[in-house]
Amino acid sequence: MGTFRNRFGPHNPDETYIPHDLEERLVDLGEVQLNYAAVGDESKPALLLIPGQTESWWGYESALPLLAEHFHAHAGDLRGQGRSTRTPGRYTLDNMGNDLVRFIDTVIGRPTIVSGLSSGGVLSAWLSAYAKPGQIVGCHYEDPPLFHSEVDPAAGQGLRQGIGPSFQMMATFLGDQWSIGDWNGMVDAAPDLLHEWMVGLFSPSADGPPQNLKEYDPEWGRAFWQGTVAASCDHERMLRSVKVPVLFTHHFRAIEESTGLLMGALSDVQWQRAQHLLDEAGVSVDYRSFPAMGHSMHGQDPQLFTETLVDWAATLPNRDGA
Repeated sequence: MGTFRNRFGPHNPDETYIPHDLEERLVDLGEVQLNYAAVGDESKPALLLIPGQTESWWGYESALPLLAEHFHAHAGDLRGQGRSTRTPGRYTLDNMGNDLVRFIDTVIGRPTIVSGLSSGGVLSAWLSAYAKPGQIVGCHYEDPPLFHSEVDPAAGQGLRQGIGPSFQMMATFLGDQWSIGDWNGMVDAAPDLLHEWMVGLFSPSADGPPQNLKEYDPEWGRAFWQGTVAASCDHERMLRSVKVPVLFTHHFRAIEESTGLLMGALSDVQWQRAQHLLDEAGVSVDYRSFPAMGHSMHGQDPQLFTETLVDWAATLPNRDGA
């Protein structure tokens, strides 16, 4: 079957979700209910984990038992992903960042270390700049598409010169809140709509959508492709406003010679611009390059991810949230 119109989302949990070993909880933050799981003893430093686009909290499942030895860790579903609320027309960095400000206040309740992957890494940067005074101890940006996830960035390739066409394709064929659901149409069209290297990366299957996409509102992709997600959150201005220590892990990246397209989350040029802005902001930055690592270190190598995070967290003042 290739049509999945209106099949997936919190309105249809039996079709959408699978069970997990950890207890999942919903917290009401006003506009949205956010779903999350927590591990570790409350006596340990607080940690908030922010998944990337098309990732639910369980993307951290392999890392959470390791992290529990060192942190009281919370992994959540952002609005529009996992079991959290869908919010048509309201997918912006500022709205999602403020969801997390309320989550820290309501659920965690003390100064918190943050680690976010990809779009979650941009939200980690958002929290490092715009969270309430005293909320954030330090922020890990895990392979964040700073500048690259903007349509008209201050440095380097924009979204449409990289992974962006895959987001446009999902938004077109699946529709906001899965309102179209033409999975087979998308599979058939992918080779014509995507660059060759991206088809191999995306590789949609005729067997149907994978679990992570069932839990994803394709309007996210449209918000990125059209630029509305960051319309009120310029990345350059955000980085100039960072106030806490930063761990920046930079993973695989390459420029396709024939097209100039970026393969990866951000280029070296974009990292260098980010470094300049963070230096201007006067915060400490621990930059670690992992050019052979895939986009998600916490998924590919949870042991290395944990060791890297623990090593950096040990250098943070007030890491215990006292």
